[in-house]
Amino acid sequence: MAERPRAPRAPRAPRTLRARAAAAVRRLAPRSVRTRTTIAACLSVAAVLLIASAAVVLLLRVNLVRTVEAGAREQALAVAGLAADGHLPGQLPLDHGTDFIQVTDADGKVVAASQNLAGHPALAPSGTSEGRSTFDLGALGDEHHQRVTTVTTGTPGGPVTIRVGASLHTADTAEDLTTAALAALSAVLVGTVGAVTWRATGRALRPVEAIRSEVAGIGDRDLDRRVPEPGSDDEIARLAHTMNAMLDRLEAAGVRQRRFIADASHELRSPLAVLRTQLEVAHSHPDPAVRAEMVAGALQDSDRLQSLAADLLLLARLDAAGHDGPREVLDLAELARTATAGRPRVEVRTEDGARVLGNRLWLGRLLTNLLDNAQRHARTGVTVLVTTDPAAGTVVLDVGNDGPPIAPADREKVFERFTRLDDARSRDDGGTGLGLPIARDIATLHGGTLTVTDGPGTTFRTTLPAAGEGPDRPAG
Repeated sequence: MAERPRAPRAPRAPRTLRARAAAAVRRLAPRSVRTRTTIAACLSVAAVLLIASAAVVLLLRVNLVRTVEAGAREQALAVAGLAADGHLPGQLPLDHGTDFIQVTDADGKVVAASQNLAGHPALAPSGTSEGRSTFDLGALGDEHHQRVTTVTTGTPGGPVTIRVGASLHTADTAEDLTTAALAALSAVLVGTVGAVTWRATGRALRPVEAIRSEVAGIGDRDLDRRVPEPGSDDEIARLAHTMNAMLDRLEAAGVRQRRFIADASHELRSPLAVLRTQLEVAHSHPDPAVRAEMVAGALQDSDRLQSLAADLLLLARLDAAGHDGPREVLDLAELARTATAGRPRVEVRTEDGARVLGNRLWLGRLLTNLLDNAQRHARTGVTVLVTTDPAAGTVVLDVGNDGPPIAPADREKVFERFTRLDDARSRDDGGTGLGLPIARDIATLHGGTLTVTDGPGTTFRTTLPAAGEGPDRPAG
């Protein structure tokens, strides 16, 4: 079967031309901030100077033209007074700035004229310009701008028309000189503004270039380096300060990450070594009772490894969560009563209206971790207190125990990952050193705080924004 010929495609030349034109414009556009700023400053100043110069020239010309017209009309009125009195001479003198005078009667006959128009016929309008009648003044032998003022008056011999032409040569000369002077001055000003802007922008951007080059040289192993901070108190100095603050956070995060990896490796290596030893002993020992004891110990260490792995996974999720996760309005008092149900030696006191906006699963984990820690160190019992602070718009959760208090120097250390104080380092207590750090991360994620307060025993205080007061309150 013969193949059907394909229809020719429409040409793409217009699109290609547009793309090439756009690419050419992008190539011609200045890429430097310094160049763009200088060009923008020069164009702005040039536009302002152009408008101002045009306004000055226009006002100057209007003023000069009005002065010339006023002089011509004054002489025309003077001639009209002579004509009205019947004392009109045949040849009229010219004042300074007046080009000609011509007086005609009702029939168009020249009655009187200035010396330069003696013997010439009456002037006839040849057109209009700027709303005024224009006249062919070629008879004067010199063509230049003029204003012709016409006045009609009555005389003993009948009405006459008086035309007085005033030269605009002075106005034209003044306009030309003013335009040239303004053009030269504008060029000098634009050049000066360009030079000053170029120099000032270069000096202003020099610290930015220093910051850029320093940041470009900072690698993942050079987080202790800092960008130079200018001595001025401006936006660039604040930028450098912000960059250094960010580098501080990155360096601290890197230190925490390396410490966390080292601590996690150590914490995992110890139970794994114990587990391997127990399994090897159980595998090779002939006594069934010993083997059963070793297997029981191995199961206990397996539970510890499982709990440790779950805590590490939760920490990783908290570090990457931000404000992610479902949020709902929760009654913290109800959560506290649910978390303490079935726990021995726990006293719960709550207030109504303790509502917070948060993740039910994570806030439950916060309560569980605080309760587990309190029960491990309590002598006789644990107290849970949920209160509200309407003035501050917060809900306060206090979990305390009557065990040994935490020294002020150690109150922040207990929130470091894998940290155990000397009196709580026994692995028989079941702690992984991650419960309190997880609880603080959850409180921070919800816009709150977790601290150790003064008082008998040890009390951990969690402060959370009340529902509708925090940064994550529902819209509307």
